[in-house]
Amino acid sequence: MTPPGGRRPLRCLLGAHTFEEFVLMQRAADKAYTAVEQLQDQYGPPTQTEWTDEQRASWEAAWQAWRDRADDVQVAVTDHAKEQGTPRHQVEVDVKKAARHPDLVAD
Repeated sequence: MTPPGGRRPLRCLLGAHTFEEFVLMQRAADKAYTAVEQLQDQYGPPTQTEWTDEQRASWEAAWQAWRDRADDVQVAVTDHAKEQGTPRHQVEVDVKKAARHPDLVAD
């Protein structure tokens, strides 16, 4: 069943994931967050600068894209942790470390 807004959770679209897929998902979420930060830097703080309707719409679209990707990672990590009997927090830490600091992760 598709929820209001028409967006189905990632777990409904994809089956089991590999660790490498989680890392790619996290990198996509991080990249989307960077886009939000760049727009905020470009437009100025919304409490101090009046944004145009176009700027607000652009920022909101970027913010929603980030939230969707971040939510997808959380759902996938939570499901994987449950399936593996591993603490969810540990899976999340491992994924973020591999996504953000690949040089610190042993092969």
